[in-house]
Amino acid sequence: MNRRHILLTASLAPLLAAPHLARASVSPLLDQARGLDPLRAVAVWQNGQEIAARGYGRFSPDSPTNIKSASKSVVSALAGIAIGRGLLEGPNQPIAPILRSDLPQNPDPRIHRITLGNLLSMQAGLERQSGGNYGRWVSTRNWVRSALAAPFTQDPGTRMQYSTASTHLVAAVLTRVTGRPLLDVARDWLGPIPGFRITGWDRDPQGIYLGGNQMAMSTRSLLAFGATYANGGRAGGRQVVPEAWVQQSWQPRTSSIFSGQGYGYGWFIGRIGGRDVRFGWGYGGQMIYVFPEARRAPATVIAMTSDPDQPSARTGYRADLHRLAGALVQAA
Repeated sequence: MNRRHILLTASLAPLLAAPHLARASVSPLLDQARGLDPLRAVAVWQNGQEIAARGYGRFSPDSPTNIKSASKSVVSALAGIAIGRGLLEGPNQPIAPILRSDLPQNPDPRIHRITLGNLLSMQAGLERQSGGNYGRWVSTRNWVRSALAAPFTQDPGTRMQYSTASTHLVAAVLTRVTGRPLLDVARDWLGPIPGFRITGWDRDPQGIYLGGNQMAMSTRSLLAFGATYANGGRAGGRQVVPEAWVQQSWQPRTSSIFSGQGYGYGWFIGRIGGRDVRFGWGYGGQMIYVFPEARRAPATVIAMTSDPDQPSARTGYRADLHRLAGALVQAA
């Protein structure tokens, strides 16, 4: 072995050892996480590969789970791809002309000011159709028309009003401009991501897939999606999501009235474990955390799935998951 080969091997040694060391570091934390009863699975990605995955009870990292509102990040990705393909103009495009056939008669003039970006950042101004209003909204005969007929509680582009109806309108827009079922579009456009798969997705009475809820995938699939964003939209050797859209999605547009955390296009923005983080959150504790690369710290992605039928915010369970994510990213 010559001197050059020895030096090269020495320089690569930390990189070769890193996944093994990271795996050993997070393993005790994954053991402790067993005490979180609703937790179904956790998976961790770093340095281009999965470094750990653990299932709990009868669930594995490959078991499908309803990821609830974490699917809003997926819908945002589809919107960004549609813009990249020239099917949509950009986040400043008004959505009323695309959804003209579903507008109410004599609508509030502000409806013509709602943009694609307003919907993705939860700043449409329309009365929210989440929380206590969700059941009534999904009981209507036409979810798109009902969402557009909701009264304005503020002007578009102002305060955040978290509403699944907003991302469902994005789904309707995508369905109109592609002329295809959105599940087929998602499988086509996001199919190049190794390990990514949507195993189930509910539709409204008109057959439009529900934007921002009722989407099933495994923890590993959610991890693969997050890793794509950590890689600037690249996966499987291809630019799947436009890199510019990843960056636009992660720019704070508003902030949650409940948590105070920033919100971009389908992603919450904050700090966890001493690191900047972008994350999607679904009811019950469906989490995708993306920690961008930082000084002396590689990009890290953590996916978690939980029982989708139990609350997580008011019980403190979501805070437990944030603490777990912080401990994992520090250990890794």
